[in-house]
Amino acid sequence: MRFRHPDGSTVHLAYCTNVHPAETLDGVLAQLRDHCEPVRRRLGRDRLGIGLWLARDAAHALVTDPAALRGLRTELDRRGLEVVTLNGFPYEGFGAEEVKYRVYTPDWADPERLDHTTSLARVLAGLLPDDVTDGTISTLPLAWRTAYDDTRADKARTALVTLAERLDALQELTGRSIRVGLEPEPGCVVETTHDAIAPLTAIAHDRIGICVDTCHLATSFEDPHTALDALTDARVPIVKSQLSAALHAEQPSLPEVREALAAFAEPRFLHQTRAATSAGLHGTDDLDEALADGGTLPGTTPWRAHFHVPLHAAPAAPLTSTLPVLKAALTRLVGGPHPLTRHLEVETYTWQALPPELRPRARAQLTDGIAAELTLARDLLTDLGLKELP
Repeated sequence: MRFRHPDGSTVHLAYCTNVHPAETLDGVLAQLRDHCEPVRRRLGRDRLGIGLWLARDAAHALVTDPAALRGLRTELDRRGLEVVTLNGFPYEGFGAEEVKYRVYTPDWADPERLDHTTSLARVLAGLLPDDVTDGTISTLPLAWRTAYDDTRADKARTALVTLAERLDALQELTGRSIRVGLEPEPGCVVETTHDAIAPLTAIAHDRIGICVDTCHLATSFEDPHTALDALTDARVPIVKSQLSAALHAEQPSLPEVREALAAFAEPRFLHQTRAATSAGLHGTDDLDEALADGGTLPGTTPWRAHFHVPLHAAPAAPLTSTLPVLKAALTRLVGGPHPLTRHLEVETYTWQALPPELRPRARAQLTDGIAAELTLARDLLTDLGLKELP
């Protein structure tokens, strides 16, 4: 979906296909047929943007076979879909029964991460619509925080500098500008937007910036205006933003609140949980750790959990979502005289990880849910003065 900003520029809105995990190119093509095109039709649009997730094997197939890449581009066009952004965070196995810590490997100290991201950039340059010259990729925020020492930090920095050089060369070759954004996430080396400033200013290259995920922003109790102003002041490029909402519990000490939270503790993904106190953030790596007897989080202050809840459907009381944080961030991102970023992506990949009674039971229900999320995002954008384009 495209929108005209009051300054005349185009803002793109997509939804991320990591909600339909597939490891192979055939699986990606099936996603387009079974999910993405039905969402477009459900919205009544001639064109729909998707934030494509390509696992290692699918990316390798596309970058090594020009005919396969042309075939994917043709299929996108045929189904009324367009790609200006990729989700390069998960490397493989995102559809596994247990993902947890594995989503953070390989990290930026490992050569595989640089090779994979380079492949994604080359693929994206070939998938961009004819009238679009700028593409973006979100990626791992350096590494998970454990086993990350100065040696690995140096390797990660060198890899990102090399990536920037390759992106420069790619633009010279193709005329397409691809930028990559580190996506801060709780528990990682770059956990907050503030954590991103030092490593990104050290690299000091406009092709390497930040992807602001509003669920992660909220989970870390970051104020959107303060965070985005600091990034702007530091001249850190906001490459893209993922529009998402976290789980919020105002009174986590109450038995009924803990029972409601427990329904969201599940075995597939990590749900890092944070509590903000006057002494700073307290956190656990997963929601079940926070709820365990003798847990380390204080129960006297609100909790937020890294669980991407559907934008249009806040959890039932006594829980809520951090949709207000998303709205505040979006106002700052695109509500000013000029947008801070032009690529927005709805990323709710946890539909099948919701409590059983909230999960879609059929493909059509998932289609309806994703369409409802995009409708909410569209309405927020038009309320900020952007005009939806055909």
